Amino acid sequence: MNYTVENLEKNKAKITVKVDAVDWQNALQKAYEKNKSKYQIGGFRKGHVPYKVIVNAYGVGVFFDDALDIILPQEYGKVLDQEKELEPVDTPEVGINAISDTTLEFTLTVQCKPDFTLGKYTGLEIKRDKVEVTDEEVQSEINAKLEQAGAWLPVVDRPAQKGDQVIIDYSGSVDGVKFEGGTASNQTLTLGSGAFIPGFEEQVEGMNIGEDRDITVTFPEEYHEKKLAGKQAVFAIKLNEINVKEVPTLDDETVKDISEFDTVAEYKADVKSKIEEKKNAEADNKLENDLIQTIADGSQVEIPQCMIENQIDDMVQEFEQRLQYQGLNAKDYYKYTGMTQEKLRENYKEMAGKNVKLRLTLDALLKAIKVPVSDEEIDEKIADMAKQAGKTFEEYKGYINEQYREYLRRDLITSKLFEYLKNNNKIK
Repeated sequence: MNYTVENLEKNKAKITVKVDAVDWQNALQKAYEKNKSKYQIGGFRKGHVPYKVIVNAYGVGVFFDDALDIILPQEYGKVLDQEKELEPVDTPEVGINAISDTTLEFTLTVQCKPDFTLGKYTGLEIKRDKVEVTDEEVQSEINAKLEQAGAWLPVVDRPAQKGDQVIIDYSGSVDGVKFEGGTASNQTLTLGSGAFIPGFEEQVEGMNIGEDRDITVTFPEEYHEKKLAGKQAVFAIKLNEINVKEVPTLDDETVKDISEFDTVAEYKADVKSKIEEKKNAEADNKLENDLIQTIADGSQVEIPQCMIENQIDDMVQEFEQRLQYQGLNAKDYYKYTGMTQEKLRENYKEMAGKNVKLRLTLDALLKAIKVPVSDEEIDEKIADMAKQAGKTFEEYKGYINEQYREYLRRDLITSKLFEYLKNNNKIK
């Protein structure tokens, strides 16, 4: 392979590649192997037509597209292996200069990482959030734990009230006609949760077990089912069960049931310690973000539009994946909310630009500070992970491939970088 690299304006590079004839022939042969089963020519069984026969019948360029798909990434990778200073940030534009059954010459025009002028990164004054844990926060955490430990017990001697869990049958209709999704049997509902249409739960309050009642509600104007939005509906309700949650009181016996401790004092101390640990981690994370943001604000860079668009692509994809995890379809979300992917992309534009600059700032800091990480330090990290997993170092090391080891190296480098920044700036 022969190639040249020409630097263009605005951090673009033009790579011209003349492919070795043997490599091009190999790519054509691979393209033939991939596609030969599609061809049938008289005198040959389908899938067994020789290469030259297909070329003679359909023309010399019949396999060019697939061969290019094979050879272009291969040759581009070779160039990047040689030209370490080239740092592409987008997919290259391809141009074919010359192509035949024996010759291939092409150009790749690629956007590279922009020039970055790193601002001041030592001697800055940065605030770290003060960490305090109040008695109210400790009690709130304990109350949540007690609530989880509570049990629902049946109620038979009073009507349903706010906070109860009720089991109901219901059938809804609009203008006397039942609508899809408006009927259910033995539906569990916690009164006061706001899980149903506004006004529904309040009208169930006061019902007794076995009682039937018709209630009237109005669907919100912004209700996701457009056919029902703003409509008045009547629900025929039958109340089958009432349950009330019995929450245990906080004493030494309860503490033994819900934790590893024997006394209330020990349990409270542990809860406080964990809240404090969490708050310290949050404060450290915010401090690191503020450090990078402050350095980024003092740095100069002209970000290529493609980097911002690529970042927006990632953000939109992540958002739509979160919808899927919540059981929502992105297409339905856009339909019901009036949002479009184009509007979402526009909303993300400013944030995407900031994220790209922060990433470029971090890259520039790593180049400027050059944090060393030894193989021994990586092994120590693996040993800690092995201990947490209950395995020996040698056992756990067997799961670690070179790719993951490099990930651990980058993680350690980043941690050391932030330690350097904390030690070389004034943290208030």
